[in-house]
Amino acid sequence: MANSPFDPPVADTAPEAAIITKYDQQHFITYLRLLDAEAASAAWEEVARIVLHLDPDRDSERAHLSWQSHLSRAHWLTQNGYRQLWRGAISD
Repeated sequence: MANSPFDPPVADTAPEAAIITKYDQQHFITYLRLLDAEAASAAWEEVARIVLHLDPDRDSERAHLSWQSHLSRAHWLTQNGYRQLWRGAISD
């Protein structure tokens, strides 16, 4: 099953750059889904499976790291990165 542009494959870790990257742009919906899941108090394993398409039963450490990394990036975007959207300063 092919991924849609609204549900792209995820890397093991999200970017840590101080700017919004192309990866971030491609994963805005992923980040929103992670924030929604956090607000709903969803278990990280369920979120990793559904949102990130990773199997925590098969590789718990990798799935947890990816979930944690992407959720952290989602928070960064809501606390800092959004300012770059206002200024139009997005990295290609």
